[in-house]
Amino acid sequence: MSSDEDFSVVDPEPSENTLEGVRDLISNYKKKYDDILEEQKDLNRCKDEAQDLTRQFKERTEKLKREMEKDEHSYRVQMKNEEAKLDSLKQEEGDLKEQLQRIQAEISEEQSRNASLKERADVFCAMPDKKFVFKGRTGDADDWEKFDMKSQIIYPMEEGTALITFEEDEVARSILDRKRHKVDLGGECRIIVEARPVHLMLPDLVEIGSEVCSRRILISNLPRMDTEKLLNKLEIHFSKSKHGGGEVDSCDFLPDSGTVVIAFMEEHVAKRLTENEFHEVKLNQTKHKVRVTPFLNGNITNFKTRVSTCPRTVLLTGIPDVMERETLQDLLEIHFQKNGNGGGEIEAFLYNPVDQNASAVFGSGASPDGDDQ
Repeated sequence: MSSDEDFSVVDPEPSENTLEGVRDLISNYKKKYDDILEEQKDLNRCKDEAQDLTRQFKERTEKLKREMEKDEHSYRVQMKNEEAKLDSLKQEEGDLKEQLQRIQAEISEEQSRNASLKERADVFCAMPDKKFVFKGRTGDADDWEKFDMKSQIIYPMEEGTALITFEEDEVARSILDRKRHKVDLGGECRIIVEARPVHLMLPDLVEIGSEVCSRRILISNLPRMDTEKLLNKLEIHFSKSKHGGGEVDSCDFLPDSGTVVIAFMEEHVAKRLTENEFHEVKLNQTKHKVRVTPFLNGNITNFKTRVSTCPRTVLLTGIPDVMERETLQDLLEIHFQKNGNGGGEIEAFLYNPVDQNASAVFGSGASPDGDDQ
């Protein structure tokens, strides 16, 4: 080995077999342990932060969920309220439509009524003049007489029946209470008749409307002349198309008013003629100005009836044909006139034998008058 040769001394690594090496290892492991502890602290801190963040997110999520549920419930309530409002508006709209339709129908009806009233007013204004003489009485407003409509009711009688009208209501009620009556016809001949009440259908309300006839005209302001000649002249005149007329169906004279009614075959003729109120017609070799106005037809618009029981008249049924009509009628009348048989004074008696048809006419006094058929 030369003297000028370089030498280097290298410290050997600590050996585990030496105390210094063990110390160094312990120091290294301690340092690593401290680093690991520090890392663990960082990890724990990150874990805590993550857990805290998770908790915050969870709380926020729960809060948002509650708010969403609350908003959803509020939305549902609001939707129900809006649906209820919509249903109410639909119902109100339906009611308004019905009310509008009803009002429109009432307006149409009122317009039709006004047109009818206007037409009537025009007709009444164009009606022929007629002079009246008042022959009534004047007095206080409370001292007035009511209008009474007297009716006549035709009552068809079955065979083997009789109608008795007593002077007193009590007698008729007594006969009806006993119902079955044994009538002695002389000798050993007796018959049993049944007493029944008499029910009549009476008019209770009658309303009559009027409308302009489309085929008739009313002619007034006529001179005095032979009726047949007058009708012929008028029919000839108003049947000619040059006078605005047409084919005549009938020509009638009304004696109570002195006017003439002419009916045409076609409907438009009457309206055309009434457009001119006065027409010159050749009568008695001279022209006479007659007045032509519309003709009104009357019709029943409302009719109500009521059933009324005759208070003094009784119907007897089950009367057999055992003897002559007049004799049997006299015996029945005698029987029901006696007080001992529950009868009384008789105002009218009508008997309809077997195999015959008869009708009784009841007037305002409720007494039947016979009419054999």
